[in-house]
Amino acid sequence: MLTVFSTGAMAQWLHYPTPGIPRTRDGKPNLHAPSPRASNGKPDLSGLWQVESTPFDEMTRLFGPGLDTLSVPGDDIRTFSKYLLNIFADFKPGEAPLRPEAAQITRDRMKDSGSGNPTTRCLPAGVPFGSLLPFPNKFVQTPGLIVILQEGDGGLRQIFVDGRKHTPDPQPSWMGYSVGKWDGDSLVVDTVGFNDKGWLDGSGHPHSESLKIQERYQRHDFGHMDVEVRLDDPKMYTTPFTIRYTMDLVPDSDIGEYVCAENEKDRSHLGKQ
Repeated sequence: MLTVFSTGAMAQWLHYPTPGIPRTRDGKPNLHAPSPRASNGKPDLSGLWQVESTPFDEMTRLFGPGLDTLSVPGDDIRTFSKYLLNIFADFKPGEAPLRPEAAQITRDRMKDSGSGNPTTRCLPAGVPFGSLLPFPNKFVQTPGLIVILQEGDGGLRQIFVDGRKHTPDPQPSWMGYSVGKWDGDSLVVDTVGFNDKGWLDGSGHPHSESLKIQERYQRHDFGHMDVEVRLDDPKMYTTPFTIRYTMDLVPDSDIGEYVCAENEKDRSHLGKQ
């Protein structure tokens, strides 16, 4: 477990009052205020967001007792989403829609204590893995482009909302190619063009270059955004499947710099215990 999620603590701008945040009379951010709107009338998703942690009693039920003993400075498992550990956490044992080749790849990856995880080699976590890491994601929204900066692995996503379509034969990449459109107050993002090197989660569930992901983002008040992620990879999974989670606004802060390989001392020892 520690092998999979050893990422190191990130520095942030702390306690810097963010302009435009609604506040209560005592000066605290009012996270239940109405959602803001952009200049074009669409919901404004801008801000610093972090995936909501799964209640610890549910984590214990899913993954067994003793999880808190795996926490280390910078990686407190009590702040994790269940989907970070297992994208199929909502399925009963044996009912996840894995094809035999996907199941074998997952077993092989875990035999190596997860040391082949892209993040342990300073490579991108990808989608949706990178969004599920227990670090903030910064959304920057313009009328034609939304950029997501991921603190946890230094990842960068561009979501084009300027009406363009996917190219018919995109060059495979870690983050894929994302185009979005508005469906009422929900942003719907379609992403294709992945390489087959990424992991879907810390358990090593694989994906192929055929992976297609559709995300739906809905900011239902100032401080909370619901996310639905539908994954479709017919080469690895028998049916498409969906996860749903909430992201919480992180007010009065900002992301820090992430440099994986600089003065790195731990990664060469991972998996050798």
